[in-house]
This record gives sequence, C-alpha cells and structure tokens, in this order.
Amino acid sequence: MSIRIRASGPPNAIPRCGIRCRKSSRANKSLPSAIPRTVNGRHCSAAGDPWEQRMPTTYNNPVYPYRRPDELNSDEVRHCPVIIVGAGPSGLTAAIDLALQGIDSVLLDDNNTVSVGSRAICFAKRTLEIMDRLGAAQPMLDKGVTWQHGRVFFQEREVYDFNLLPEEGHRVPAFINLQQYYFEEYLVDRAEDLKEHIDLRWRHKVTEIDAQADHTAITIATQDGDYRLTCDYLLVADGANSKIRDMLGLESKGQIFQDRFLIADVIMKADFPTERWFWFDPPFHPNQSVLLHKQPDNVWRIDFQLGWDADPEEEKKEENIRPRVQAMLGQDVEFELEWASVYTFRCRKMDDFAYRRVFFMGDAAHQVSPFGARGANGAAQSIDNLAWKLARVVKGEAPAALLETYNTERQHGATENILNSTRATDFITPKSRVSRLFRDTALELAEHYPFARSLVNSGRLSMPCRYDNSPLNGPDSSRMPADLRPGSPAKDAPVRLCGESAWLLNQLGNRFVLMLDGRLSTSQAEALAPELESLLQTQPDLDLLILGPVSRALSRLPRTTLIEDADGLVDQRYGLMPGSAYLIRPDQHVTARWVECDALSVAEAIDRALGKQLSMQEPRHVTA
Repeated sequence: MSIRIRASGPPNAIPRCGIRCRKSSRANKSLPSAIPRTVNGRHCSAAGDPWEQRMPTTYNNPVYPYRRPDELNSDEVRHCPVIIVGAGPSGLTAAIDLALQGIDSVLLDDNNTVSVGSRAICFAKRTLEIMDRLGAAQPMLDKGVTWQHGRVFFQEREVYDFNLLPEEGHRVPAFINLQQYYFEEYLVDRAEDLKEHIDLRWRHKVTEIDAQADHTAITIATQDGDYRLTCDYLLVADGANSKIRDMLGLESKGQIFQDRFLIADVIMKADFPTERWFWFDPPFHPNQSVLLHKQPDNVWRIDFQLGWDADPEEEKKEENIRPRVQAMLGQDVEFELEWASVYTFRCRKMDDFAYRRVFFMGDAAHQVSPFGARGANGAAQSIDNLAWKLARVVKGEAPAALLETYNTERQHGATENILNSTRATDFITPKSRVSRLFRDTALELAEHYPFARSLVNSGRLSMPCRYDNSPLNGPDSSRMPADLRPGSPAKDAPVRLCGESAWLLNQLGNRFVLMLDGRLSTSQAEALAPELESLLQTQPDLDLLILGPVSRALSRLPRTTLIEDADGLVDQRYGLMPGSAYLIRPDQHVTARWVECDALSVAEAIDRALGKQLSMQEPRHVTA
C-alpha cells in the first residue's frame, strides 16, 4: 500500500526551503507547491551497503521466462566464442554491441527481471550517443525527462545556475533522467531483436569458473540441473559485489566513504522546471546536503545526506522519511512515497580489468559515488571501448594484444571518474573545520563572482573520456581543433544526406570511417580518387564519408556516403578544409587526422588502431 500524505494549507504556501512555490519560469528559484515524483533506487555503482524500503510502484517489473538449456540433453561441453555473465545494463549493452558486429554470445543472468528501484537515473549525452549507435536510444529519449539546466543553493538562496549544453545542433540532449528499470527493459527488447546472435538465459547462475590462458570454463546451475560451457572470452558484469571476481581471488581496491544518504522516490504532480537542484546546508535540512531530480511518471528523486551516525533501519521507515520530505516541500504539499533506500558508497576499481581471457565491466570493474552520474555512464563508455576490439580479435582481424588496450584506455577513464567523484564527495561532505570553511567561502563567493563557481563541486557531471595517451592514436595536426584530437569522441552536427536532414554521428560507428572534406577541385579529386579506391579494396573494415558537394570522381567510390554541412557546424566543430580528413574508430573516437591525407597514411593509422604494432608483445590478459 502506498503512503499518501496530505497536509492542510493554501496551494502556494511557502515551503521550509524559504521559497514561494509558483508556476515555473527561468527566474523562479522555488520549489513548486507540488513536485512530480522522483523514482530513485539504490545506486549499485555507488552503494556499499543499501537498505531499501519498497512501496507500491508506478512500474511493474516484467518477468522473463526461464528456458531449459539444450546442454542438459548432452554430455558434450559446448564451446562459445563469448559468454557474458550478468544481464544488467553492462551485460546487455555488451551483447548488443557484439551482435551488431557479427559476434554471437551467451548472456547469463541468475534473475528473471530488470532492476528493482530506479537506481541509476542520469544518462549523459555520450551514453545516449552510444545507445543510438546500438539502436536503443529512441525509447530512452521518448520516455526520459530531458534536462540541461541546474541550480546550486547555499542555505536559503540560489548562488548560481548552469547550462550543460549551451550550443545547438546535437541529436541528443546533455542529459535525460530515466529510471534504470526502463533502461534495462529497452535493452532487453533490443537484445530480443538480435536474438540470432544473443542467447539470453534467465535464471542461469554461474557457480564455478576455471580461467585458463587460452579459454575459460564455467559451471551453470539451473532449476533443471547443472551444465558446463567453455568460451574463448568471458565478460563479467555481475555487479559491485562480483561473485566471479571473488571466485578468481581478485579484488577491487579503493575507499569507503563514511557517510549515509537517504533516497526518497516521491510521487507528485506539479508544474515545475525540469532541472537539477542541489542544496548545501538548506534551512529544511541544516548542515547537510540535498539533491532534487525529476524522473518520468511524475516521480521525483530526493537525496538527503544523513551523516555517518544515522541508523539505516530507522531512517528508511516511513514515519522518519515523511518529516524530512514534508519539511522540504512544505506542509501543504500532498505526495506519495514510492520507494526509499539508505546507502553508503565506495570509490574503487580493480588494478587490471583483464585476467587471462576474463574481462570485467561496469560495477564489477569500477565503482564511484553517485555524485556526477559517472557510474552507469562510465560503464557504457567501457563497453563501447571493449566490444569493437573483441569483435575484431574474435574474427581474426586484429591481434590479441589489442584487447590489452581496453585496460589501458579504461583504467584512465575509471581513474578520471574516481578522481572527480572523490573530489565532489570531499566538497559535499567536508570532514574538517578547514575544509568546511573553504566550501562555505567558495559558495559565498560563487553568488557574486563567476571565478568562484569553478570551485563549487556538487558533482562534476559525467563527460566523455579522451584517450590522450593511447597507443592506438595515430597522426595529429595542431592546425585542427584541440578538442577533437586523437583519442577524443567525435562530435555530432546536423548534415544533409540524400537531400534529407540527418545527423553526423549516425554515419559513424561499428566500422572504421574516414571522414574526408571532399570539396576539392576536379583535378584534385581525380588524382585522389584512385588512391581512395585502392585503400577501400585493401581495408574491408573501412567506409568513406565525404563532405561535399564533391566532383563525380569521388561520388562513384564504393562504400562511400556523401553528406553536406547543413548549418556549417561540421566545418566549425571539426576545422575542416578541402582535402583534410579524420579517421574515426568503430566506437566513434577519433584515432588520427590530417590536414592533407593520403591512402598510405590512413592504412598505417588503421593498423595502429588495430594494435598491430603491439602484436610482438605478449598480451598480459593471456598470461596473467
């Protein structure tokens, strides 16, 4: 039974936050008289020890069917190219990405539904771009709550606001808020579309693992009995408390933060701006912090900092949650409490994400605090990094040493996320008088002086990772924009394709793409065309994307897509000039670029991006 709370008072009563509730506008710095509900579940990426209180929900978890495995009918042990353990966001994403690149996988999960509770809710632009490449973004965009604006409060006043996507010309927004159970459901639907390549098995639990240098064997328990499988590569996405990691005697190292937080998912209907609001030391919750986010279905997430001494069992009780929420919203506000959780969190990671032929992903590999929404978003970038490499190794198109760069590049990404997450936590929860003084002074200054706003840290929100020192990076040119140097994710822009409106990023991904500015003279185009045709013949994993208008010589090349710069933003963002080019990896990251490109340089850059220069080295994931 849901908890409905009614309180008397006029509809525009002033809440304890000290701000009058009214219709939303940019100048409005208040909470509304009623706020749409927040569905928040535990942050698996952040939670160390969650204590949950479940109430009736606006979402009914699907129950997926168990299937008796064919392996129980045979004494032979089936061998698979790839097995994935854990059908949460990371495991499903990996299976889908591999399937789109022609790699079959068996995906095992010991449960038969999606997540219980909203858990991860903030999905960043880069994650949405990855999901768009995988064909899973549109339902997320349709259902999710889009936002890019945020406000920071200190005590009873707003000190500043921010905009995460101030420029136009992107297909996806800066962020959407969407409960994790919707995200997982959409991924399951997408996996079903690709069932020719994805063997998804619910209620199949891995109980034993034997990781060898050239293969991995696992034992799986089902309600009908146990069976065994072997595989070339095992991908592990079984969560923060990974059983597979424990079975192998591996550990994730880091810091447990001594603080507790209450998440309350509150159902309300109100006209209220879709923004991120963060309070330091608000009058309705003194000496602590509070975060407010809107989600779909009129649900609002409210995070209350409690302090380390708080009793989780007591704090999750409705009679203790209600006064906190009521103090924030005002006594006149009616709401329903849908779900609550009390949690602590960790920032930690494994020293190596690869052990022999076992690869760890998502929370099994790295955890961060929830501040900055870097858990699920960092996991998506990790899988984006691994899948294309694994596909090419399995197909024999790249040496096994390429897989070592998953660890190289994503250790950098995980370290970056942990650093930002730890800094945010230290600012939000100062542990000494000096650090508290620094925080409060920075907040006081930020209200009046823009320079101080960079010192305020309510969670540096997830940004795409750049692999600046990757061994896969090729040639660069200082004459081109620094923010698209090798290792950087490509930027979106509106384009024209066959006379119709389209998006640049939708022309990139899953294969190598050479994006060439083809606005050359006829003689230059005729000289370049034979080179490019020969390059395409010798590089079957390469497509050509040419920015035009172009001459006939370039338009007739095979595996070539012609686009035009719809609003001049491709030129502006990429710094293109006739004859210049970018080589884009299958994960949409720039790997090389030239002011003037030639076929030989492009071929060498592709070989480098495939790790062929590393093939003389013994890859650590095979011998560790």
